[in-house]
Amino acid sequence: MPLLMGQRGGRQETSKKLEMAQRETMKAEAKVQNNEEEAEKLKAKVQTLASVFGVADLKNGVISNISSLSNSITIHVTSLDRITVPLYAEQQKKNVPYQMLLLLEEMQCGKQKAVYPIALAYCLSAYNVKLFVQHDAAQLFLTLWNLMKRQMKKPELVEELNGLYTICIQEHLACQKCSFEEKKNSSMLTLPLPLLDSNCRTLKTLKDCLQYFFHPEELTDHNMCFCDQCGRKTPFRQSMKLIHLPQTLTIHLKRFCFEKAAHIHKLSHYLPFPQDLDFNAVLTESQCQADDNEKAGWQYDLFAVIAHSGSISCGHYCAYIRSLTERKWYCFNDSEVCQVSWDDVKCTYGHSNLHW
Repeated sequence: MPLLMGQRGGRQETSKKLEMAQRETMKAEAKVQNNEEEAEKLKAKVQTLASVFGVADLKNGVISNISSLSNSITIHVTSLDRITVPLYAEQQKKNVPYQMLLLLEEMQCGKQKAVYPIALAYCLSAYNVKLFVQHDAAQLFLTLWNLMKRQMKKPELVEELNGLYTICIQEHLACQKCSFEEKKNSSMLTLPLPLLDSNCRTLKTLKDCLQYFFHPEELTDHNMCFCDQCGRKTPFRQSMKLIHLPQTLTIHLKRFCFEKAAHIHKLSHYLPFPQDLDFNAVLTESQCQADDNEKAGWQYDLFAVIAHSGSISCGHYCAYIRSLTERKWYCFNDSEVCQVSWDDVKCTYGHSNLHW
């Protein structure tokens, strides 16, 4: 169950409309260098799309709801408007960033009640993404991410996309016999938060999940590590420190549990999460490795929730998205979109009867 949160900001938001319009113009010029008639048509389309962006006043880009894979995934596409468009139709059909951009344009400018992302679905199937099966939302997000990065020809766009989503942490591994310590920086796209502690006890709130994720862990018995300095396996202390949080933070609630004989079952217990989150109030100083300027951006507003109903093997995804202009919540349920209340969104916390 992923939660998407956007950083609070001021001046950065006000320039989004102009920045988006400029990017669209750049894309138009790149796509139609050799055909003036097509250039005029595309520029007109770009102006229309840019005007829609201006009216929407989206803070963190546009969220696309993809439901053709028995799934609802939300993804930002702020970097898609400057991609290098493939020259030939067959290449375009297999280009994930281009198909995502076409879907976005159809969603924003189309007149029909619902958009059917069939072209994108078949594009993904060319890369062994199975259709007509239930995908884990976070796993499908990572699959889309890797395909998009691989097919973006401009390194600066890949870097920009990384900047929007990438979380940076520092891993610490310390030998408890000789105090030898290793440090390694790593990055991730989502914060995969467990809902159970090491003793299989239920974590009650999102704050509890975050604190447990960054809580040090003792590696003993069969979990001991080899220490180069001691020359043998010894008990280690493993911990993580937060270095950087991106503009768009994706939190993945791991609502599944492994039992004996590799059996997996879904965790549907109640776990509330807030509409705003300040990491400075959640993590301790020892769990952070960042300066004050970095920590100043660690305040987030919730703007999307992807919720699953059903069991571990079958079910249905819905996306709850908050309008950043109206400040109202909407439920995207395949071809149906309706306004909902914050109380409705709370049902996604977990409900034994609904199996959210």
